[in-house]
Amino acid sequence: MRVRLERVTLWAMKLRLDLLEHLTAEDIRKAAEESVHRFKPEPLLSKTGTGSLSSASIEERAKEAEHSMELTRKLEARARKNGKRSVRKS
Repeated sequence: MRVRLERVTLWAMKLRLDLLEHLTAEDIRKAAEESVHRFKPEPLLSKTGTGSLSSASIEERAKEAEHSMELTRKLEARARKNGKRSVRKS
């Protein structure tokens, strides 16, 4: 099967792996707490024991993006405080 695309836009994602060492359990807990309302468990008698994540609204996506930027700023500040410069490759 051949698919022909007229126009495609790809956005590069920068992973800030240099900031991972400054991530705390509290940061992870907060992020999980903010998205847990979207988790939909399977029915009680299901066999897999898993669930699914419902779609996020536009407002939720905007909030997630702001949280991500805030967390990045916080981690960069922690890196500066600890005397480690974060490496940014453009």
